[in-house]
Amino acid sequence: MRGLAERRILMTTDAVGGVWQYSCDLAGELAAGRCEVTLALLGPQPDKAARANLPAGVRLIETGLPLDWLCDAPGDVRAAAEALARLAGELGADLVHCNSPALAGAAHFPVPVVTVAHGCIATWWQGARGGPLDPALGWHADLVRRGLTVAAAAVAPSASFAALLAATYRLPRAPVVVLNGRPLAPAVEGDAHRLHVALGVGRMWDPAKNAAVLDAAAGKCDVRVLAAGPLRGPRGEQAHFAHAVALGTLPGAALAELLMLRPVFVSAASFEPFGLAVLEAAAAGCALVLSDIPTFRELWDGAALFVPAHDAAGFAAAITRLHRDPDLRRQMGEAAHGRSVRFTPAATARGMAAIYTPLLGARAVAA
Repeated sequence: MRGLAERRILMTTDAVGGVWQYSCDLAGELAAGRCEVTLALLGPQPDKAARANLPAGVRLIETGLPLDWLCDAPGDVRAAAEALARLAGELGADLVHCNSPALAGAAHFPVPVVTVAHGCIATWWQGARGGPLDPALGWHADLVRRGLTVAAAAVAPSASFAALLAATYRLPRAPVVVLNGRPLAPAVEGDAHRLHVALGVGRMWDPAKNAAVLDAAAGKCDVRVLAAGPLRGPRGEQAHFAHAVALGTLPGAALAELLMLRPVFVSAASFEPFGLAVLEAAAAGCALVLSDIPTFRELWDGAALFVPAHDAAGFAAAITRLHRDPDLRRQMGEAAHGRSVRFTPAATARGMAAIYTPLLGARAVAA
């Protein structure tokens, strides 16, 4: 990443979902290559545990600006985007990495903008609600389409999500694919899987995570099912469990320790652009039981058991099968770990640098 040395990048982030971890990991890799990265936080503030993940040498600015998908009208998003454009100018940024296409399309930025789509209301709606998008939210879809179209480069974290974006927004071409990554976990040691439970991780309040299916599966099998993640969403959404054991939000270190005990990892998500929680479980050597959606098939085919997203009985059967067959559970855990080594922050940074560098070079020539 020599072409990025001494360059200044302004990158947006938020602390509501996986974007925080993604941006911290990527910013850390870029900073290690002597790129000056400033993270501009939108939405709620990160908690103490999340702040601990901020890499050395990376500056965080808490803008107080709203997240686009929590706004009620386009004017609020445009105001936030204009404030970010001014911030880019004040910082002397050479490039803006915008982790929200809606913001990328809502203002004129003084430097090239690369936008990465980690999700959006319209594609989420298809997976979580089904049917056409609520017309009252059409303004958000318009901003996202504009952002994906006018940005100097548009990126998606999986080929499946890139194709969905292209179809949903009728894009002239699909976004470039740069896979997400997480730091490599220690190699799996020993055959024993020490924690005989199933574990789901994610924003349990989010309907797309299918917490109700996870809970129903817990009521259909003899294996205890644990659910780690926030139960209450930013708009008052609430998850309830009658059968699974809700752990709430765990600090990163505690979750990592739990995963290293290699429970069977379960995700019944009906929509997922990538799935960092799945990657973290795979890196720890957990056997995976995943919903049969395009993203998971793309990334984990041959390294997971797949179940239709709304088939609670199917999830219960897959969990039970793995717990009754230690050899299969070990084999699936090893397969998941072997696949996980493909997805690292260093690989993500190289992919993004390949996009940044020509844009920065073209700007230098134009100047």
